[in-house]
Amino acid sequence: MNRIQTGLAAFGMSGKVFHAPVIAGHPGFCLHTVVERTKNEVHGLYPEVKTVRSFEEMLRDDGIELVVVNTPDHTHFELAHRALEAGKHVIVEKPFTQTVGQGEDLLNLANKKGLKLSVFQNRRWDGDFLTVCKIVDNRCLGRLVEFESNYMRYRNYVQQDSWKESVLQGIGLTYNLGSHMIDQAVLLFGMPEAVWADVDSLRGGSEIDDYYHIRLVYPDVKVTLKGSYLAREEGARYTLHGTHGSFLKYGIDPQEEALKQGGNPATPGWGKEPEEYWGVLNAEINGVHFRGKVETVAGNYAAFYDNMYDVLRHDATPEVLPEQAVNVIRLIEAAMESSRIRQYIEI
Repeated sequence: MNRIQTGLAAFGMSGKVFHAPVIAGHPGFCLHTVVERTKNEVHGLYPEVKTVRSFEEMLRDDGIELVVVNTPDHTHFELAHRALEAGKHVIVEKPFTQTVGQGEDLLNLANKKGLKLSVFQNRRWDGDFLTVCKIVDNRCLGRLVEFESNYMRYRNYVQQDSWKESVLQGIGLTYNLGSHMIDQAVLLFGMPEAVWADVDSLRGGSEIDDYYHIRLVYPDVKVTLKGSYLAREEGARYTLHGTHGSFLKYGIDPQEEALKQGGNPATPGWGKEPEEYWGVLNAEINGVHFRGKVETVAGNYAAFYDNMYDVLRHDATPEVLPEQAVNVIRLIEAAMESSRIRQYIEI
């Protein structure tokens, strides 16, 4: 197999947990080089991987075909731009960029250079979201009238010396988690007609937004997305209501925790969820009332890289198009403006 020689721009949490294990374990990819500016952690896990001290040094290596930009959010545009200019295909961590203009610049540059550009929206391959997609696609609830997605965490303190808590443009919970949830909603329902949002900082001393309540306006379904750092008691991850019934799903996809524990995505049964977390469907299906658990589809973050291999070796279409990523930023910008002026923003 003609493996794709891949460079990883950083080896923080994203690099260690989400990218390196999948890339290193994928038969179509070779984890060629990782940028570690001061530490030497890569060799403890991947002794065959080359390490360099700067992004520029990695870009000068002609053997690298694909660069993964998984650095702090406010650096995505600059580093992705430099990688494209250097003739590398690029995967960018979410959020894609900080502004729509930056995203469009990257899209145009990739097209000009004839290079592939995608965004790591791995939560499209969360098992719970894949299950929700099946419920919606199969019209298990009849005509869907309400969709609510919640991503709650509990961190009642401001994490010192973290770029994620810094008051930089494009930093905050809405860009961080909201970009996942907006991407999922648009994948299900398309672009909305308008956006309303309440974005705020609820923790004392927080410089960033740590709460959002976003409504995406569609003609026939009510879509609500909520996130917070101050939710200690778990609520439903997804709540769907339709003319024939409801579906509620608690818990969160197990892949991230499994990867943190050193799990291998190639392991049989990867991404399967314990039955205690399966969602509950209460609906009338073909005239028969049913209430019971629905087995969660196994999650599969490696599917993103399966697709990228086909993109780079067989000219397939990226599952996550850069145009889609630009639209996510467009909706985040609209949410921020809506919250500021306390009005609906038409799209």
